[in-house]
Amino acid sequence: MRDFQKPGRSTVFAMNGMCATSHPLAAQTAVRVLDGGGNAVDAAIAAAMVLNTCEPQMTGLGGDMFALVRKPGEPVRGLNGSGRAPAGLSAEALRAEGLAAIPADHPAAITVPGAVDGFCALHEAFGSRGLDELLAPAIRHAEEGVPVAPRTAFDWSIGVDLLAPSAGAAYSIDGRAPAPGEVFRAPGQAEVLRRIAVRGRAGFYEGEVAADMLAALRAIGGTHTEADLDAARADWVEPLSLDYKGRRLIELPPNGQGAAAMLLCNILKEFDLAALDPFGAERAHLEAEATKLAYDARNRFVADPRHATRVGHLLSADTSRGLAKLVQPRSVIADPAPLSEAVHRDTVYLTVVDRDRMAVSLIYSIFRKFGSGHASDRFGILFHNRGSGFNLIEGHPNEAGPGKRPMHTIIPAMLEEPDGSLVPFGVMGGAYQAAGHSRFATNVVDYGMDLQDAIDGPRCFAVDGELRVERGYAPAVHDALAALGHRVVVPEEPIGGAQAIRIDEARGVLEGASDPRKDGIALGL
Repeated sequence: MRDFQKPGRSTVFAMNGMCATSHPLAAQTAVRVLDGGGNAVDAAIAAAMVLNTCEPQMTGLGGDMFALVRKPGEPVRGLNGSGRAPAGLSAEALRAEGLAAIPADHPAAITVPGAVDGFCALHEAFGSRGLDELLAPAIRHAEEGVPVAPRTAFDWSIGVDLLAPSAGAAYSIDGRAPAPGEVFRAPGQAEVLRRIAVRGRAGFYEGEVAADMLAALRAIGGTHTEADLDAARADWVEPLSLDYKGRRLIELPPNGQGAAAMLLCNILKEFDLAALDPFGAERAHLEAEATKLAYDARNRFVADPRHATRVGHLLSADTSRGLAKLVQPRSVIADPAPLSEAVHRDTVYLTVVDRDRMAVSLIYSIFRKFGSGHASDRFGILFHNRGSGFNLIEGHPNEAGPGKRPMHTIIPAMLEEPDGSLVPFGVMGGAYQAAGHSRFATNVVDYGMDLQDAIDGPRCFAVDGELRVERGYAPAVHDALAALGHRVVVPEEPIGGAQAIRIDEARGVLEGASDPRKDGIALGL
């Protein structure tokens, strides 16, 4: 239980439904859908579409999505709604340009948006309300506008200079980021949502919207065609699962980095975490070193599902035991060399549980702040830059290529507990997400934290030759980590963000938590 004399958040409890998101209007939308008889998938779709306007620097229709869905008594189902590279993408041609990696604003970084088809597939499989009803709140907010929330305004101010002229008019105010409380409107997006509400995926991948996207992409040198848009299809996939000290961690298979989160948990399982101070230097050092090893493996093996042939190796106990032996208590391992432009921090995650205990864990992103920075002219659809997650190493599983999906950082998750309770959760923050999943799971399992405490606690992340350590750690911890050889840096931005809900089987209640690093909230019904 938190100290009520200090700033903090209380865990939210409810019985008949719950949503946790990074923006209050989205959470409110989801709860209203639940209260009106919609199910968890209906609520998740409605909330995600509202986030397009609430957090346009983080997500949008031009992005990708992934989801895990569990209906009581049925296996967890996984959905890969990530887009593929256009048929005209050539790693050889990019190498001939002198590129060693795909720059974040290069037209080759723009893979075909997969999210809209993903949401339509999710709705077709599980939805109980019409798309017109579910998209109505998002259409209204896009037209009437949304007052920009404080964290969103902060992120916007950092990302506004990344906007190309094609996007600047739609996503800035006279070239600047909006201040907290200023109203942002997206009328073009409202028009696109109307078309999707009537025609489903065809309202986006065909007709005027498709023509608008293709004209903009061709104008900046993209090879994208009508056939590429037509080929955009989400895939239902078999989730991965891992036993972590009696709990079952559920992740999606590649091209996402869920296998890296599992490998990291497996490495940490070789150590007695519970004996360490959860927010002390020893745990931070151990986690940093294990993260470097797990991410090095990720960079080598995680790729398009057709090319990621070493998933079994990543999840092998022999692999994790061997890597754990490389962790030294008093020395620092060098960072793995990055093989792409895949470091970013911008994503939205939401989770919804309904009165029947259907659970949704959903993540949705345009990658870097404002994605590629490019947008279509008529409707203002921001294009993501997920293709910068490819590398250009000839023969590598994640080498850029036609029709391939790049290595993806965004990953939804669930944690199944011994008594049958289920925790759908996710951690935003780009490359941090695999480490964030491990941090959340170990906070809950090894340290017995409730969901809100597990999310609130300070974070650190070893990346780019630095150990980024939030101010929530005591100064003595910063000093101790530096003494071990870490290049300790206090990051400009908080590390990640998280949402979680527990379906408490024993008590018959829902427990929700939302990260104070974001603008969001957990709301119950």
